[in-house]
Amino acid sequence: MTNSGNIFAAVVAIIFACFFATAVVSLWKASLRSADEPLANRKKKKKRDLPKNRPVGGSPPTGPRSRSVTSSTPRGRRLFRRDQGAALLPPDATISFAAERKAADVDEVFTALDDDLVGLVPVKEKVQEIAALLLVDRARRRFGLDAPRPNMHMCFTGPPGTGKTTVALRMADMLHRLGYLEEGHLVHAMRDDLVGQYVGQTAPRTKKVLEKAFGGVLFIDEAYFLYRAGDSVDYGQEVIDILLQVMENERDKLVVILAGYKDRMDEFFGVNPGMSSRIAHHLDFAAYELDELSAIGQLMLRQSRYYLSEDAERAFRDYLTRRMQQPRFANARSVRNELERARLRHAHRLASDLHRHWTRDDLMRLEPEDIFAGDAELLLEQFQS
Repeated sequence: MTNSGNIFAAVVAIIFACFFATAVVSLWKASLRSADEPLANRKKKKKRDLPKNRPVGGSPPTGPRSRSVTSSTPRGRRLFRRDQGAALLPPDATISFAAERKAADVDEVFTALDDDLVGLVPVKEKVQEIAALLLVDRARRRFGLDAPRPNMHMCFTGPPGTGKTTVALRMADMLHRLGYLEEGHLVHAMRDDLVGQYVGQTAPRTKKVLEKAFGGVLFIDEAYFLYRAGDSVDYGQEVIDILLQVMENERDKLVVILAGYKDRMDEFFGVNPGMSSRIAHHLDFAAYELDELSAIGQLMLRQSRYYLSEDAERAFRDYLTRRMQQPRFANARSVRNELERARLRHAHRLASDLHRHWTRDDLMRLEPEDIFAGDAELLLEQFQS
């Protein structure tokens, strides 16, 4: 009996120990799940809170999230330093900037600038310098050499039609490829997009434009119209105050490019020194010479599969010579406008002769009679400009 009792007691003890061990393991696993669950929930919640795509031209966000326009979330800074998580290069390693340019794929931007724009050598050199600065910073980070984020706010000055908007588009693309901007898009704005007509309109309107521009470039054309000296009921100063704050505190989110005539921009900076101090790069776009304007016209025609006959080319240069002396000449824009009218006259000339058989070359070739019809059209263009 004693041996049987001992065996029974031992079996009971073993079974109890197994149940106890199972209970302890279950409690341990449950505690791990409960500890991990809040983190998972936070991650899911954070993912739900982030907008998948910012609506372009949509309504501004409401509620607490509307403050994101003036927040300090380092979204752009994280992207600018996205390669910091990679293993650093050893101090004795070497790099080549040919490989760095290829990795960033920035040569495509420079090729597009050369293809899109005739001349503008100083501007293109400045773009190259900015790209070099960001490439070197990118290479330095690979060796663990951190430096303050470069200021990329810019001012483009020059007469109309000299390629300021085109360069701004290419600049946004380049900054995105080099990791400085998250999206690399461009938002074009003028005074009416930013300044309200009544009290309380200006700040929401300005913040809506800024929200669309975050991650890219905000291009403000004719920026000097934001300030109207002597107008006591003008709200442009409120826009300037908001821009000053954002350009200083949120430069990891966007790049601001101000554009306009040089003399007016100089005057604008004179009365707004805070704005001038936030502009790091000034690019001056000079007016085009006759040969450059003629080359621009040839480029536009090639893109449209047209060309000028020899006589038409002489007539076109004569038109440009006369038009350059007229008020409100807009450089490449005036070239484009005249070529559009030339295509219109060419089409009318061919379509009016209903029974003639036209060749492929006839459909491509512009003749002198297609170029301009005299001083009356010069006056008409001046009036329409």
